[in-house]
Amino acid sequence: MTPAIELAKKLGIDYQIHEYTHDSNAPSFGLEAAEKLGVDVTQVFKTLVVSTEAGKLAVAILPVDKLLNFKKMAKALSAQKLISCKKVQMAETKLVERSTGYVLGGVSPLGQKKRLATIIDSSAESQPTIYVSGGRRGLEIELPPTQLANTLNARFAAITDE
Repeated sequence: MTPAIELAKKLGIDYQIHEYTHDSNAPSFGLEAAEKLGVDVTQVFKTLVVSTEAGKLAVAILPVDKLLNFKKMAKALSAQKLISCKKVQMAETKLVERSTGYVLGGVSPLGQKKRLATIIDSSAESQPTIYVSGGRRGLEIELPPTQLANTLNARFAAITDE
């Protein structure tokens, strides 16, 4: 059991676990999850960790078929008064793994070592449930986006390129 699943269980979150056999040659972990689980890509979300110009880390949760818009992410973090910043960029792999406790491709927004400021793309609000990494490749947790936001003290904002 991963820290993500342990946290969901401990908090009594309404969730379901979905497992599939991960193909290490898959070009996109998120698109692979959607395909293998037979779920629309608009329901499967990836977890990205970004760093600000001051070196602070934050989490972006967005659909697997979309690209993170760095300007929108920085603006959302500042507007929500989570982190004051003008720019963000992808955080270094070692920093992501050290701060979250997860390896890339299996970073879950739940059960991270350090709770980071989190923005969930606003497209999640129109979904009854979304799928996020369960803490390892081939493991997804399905849960209502509002429960995810409440658990993480996250905010919703448009953070993808259109």
